[in-house]
Amino acid sequence: MTLKGPPMQIREFRPSDAAALAQIFHAAVHGIGARDYRPEQLRAWSPEPAPAAAWARRAADGRRVFVAADTQNQPQAFIELELDGHIDCFYCHPQVAGTGTGSALYERLEAEARSLGLKSLFVEASEAARRFFLRQGFTVETRREIERRGVALHNYRMTKELAV
Repeated sequence: MTLKGPPMQIREFRPSDAAALAQIFHAAVHGIGARDYRPEQLRAWSPEPAPAAAWARRAADGRRVFVAADTQNQPQAFIELELDGHIDCFYCHPQVAGTGTGSALYERLEAEARSLGLKSLFVEASEAARRFFLRQGFTVETRREIERRGVALHNYRMTKELAV
C-alpha cells in the first residue's frame, strides 16, 4: 500500500519498540482522543505514558503486534491482534494520523488473521477508532459505558466477519 504521508514500513514488534509504543499510545489518546472526549476522560484513559516494561510484557503474551516504522525505523503507530480475533490496541501518533498508516497496519493485521484461520475480528473502539473501523467493514454491536480511574468513558463493541 502506498501511504500519503512519510514512507513507512510495517513490521513486527521488537522489544526495543516498547518505550515508543508507550509514547504513541499516550500521544494518540491526548491528541486524537481530544476530538471526542473531555480532558478528564483523557487523563483517566492515559494519565502518563506507561513503563516500557509493561508494553514489552504485553507483546510477549502471544499476541501479534505490528508496528509502522519510519525511514529511521522509529515506530509511529501500532496495532495488536490477539489469537481469538480481538484487536486490543490500535494507535497512531497524531502526526501520522490520516496518512494511510493506520490503514496499512490494519491490512497487515487482517492478512495475519486470515493466515491464522480466524473467521472474525472484534474490537472495543473509541470514537475515532469507530469511524476508522466502520470504513474497514466492521459493524457496531453496542455502545459500552466503561470506567477508568473513577471517570466514565464510552467505546463501541464492533465486529467483522472475515470472508473465506
